[in-house]
Amino acid sequence: MISFGGRLFPPDPSVLRETLVALGETVQIAVMATFFAILISFPLGAASARTLSPSWLVVSARMLMNVVRSVPALIWAVLAVAVVGANPLAGVIALTFYSLGYLGKFFSDTFESIDLEVAEGLRAIGANPIQSFQHGVWPHAKPLIWSYALWMLEYNIRSAAIIGYVGAGGIGFLLYTYQEYSWWHKACTVILLILVLVTILDFLGEWIRQKITTRLNRPLSEG
Repeated sequence: MISFGGRLFPPDPSVLRETLVALGETVQIAVMATFFAILISFPLGAASARTLSPSWLVVSARMLMNVVRSVPALIWAVLAVAVVGANPLAGVIALTFYSLGYLGKFFSDTFESIDLEVAEGLRAIGANPIQSFQHGVWPHAKPLIWSYALWMLEYNIRSAAIIGYVGAGGIGFLLYTYQEYSWWHKACTVILLILVLVTILDFLGEWIRQKITTRLNRPLSEG
């Protein structure tokens, strides 16, 4: 390991520009995949929540999520590359499918943990199902939903750096190229930039989660 580490340093600054471009593409892949996964996972999570949906729909939705979660992100990427070719779109498709299995489960658990007394009261006075969900469920679920979505975005940025190894775009493809040709000084530059990005996301995510938690607890303290 010491010998290998000596081949990594010092990093090669000549690839900084193309690495930053590839890193930006990686972030775009992760953001788009997370966005589409949220759109799909929200109704999927509601369908798999026992407190909101009939049992047959709950079983069907949970089976779907189990199947999706059982396939690793790298395998989804291989399948997506086979369908649409080696490009960033394959990365978006792969991470979207991979994410919805987890977000659907997280959203389902969130909906099941909410006290439905307010929503049931709204239904009793004539509100339709959408109105009761909007005013009786969503205000309580919103902080957790956004927290899970943020976590998934952080995770997808890390995953997007890996799926490039199979041609799904992003910085992973650049890292794979440098590794194949044993250009370890260039690979070190890529690894360090990934480390910087992940560290920034970690601190930013923690700050946002603290804000979400503060907003969640504020009504309790004021009451």
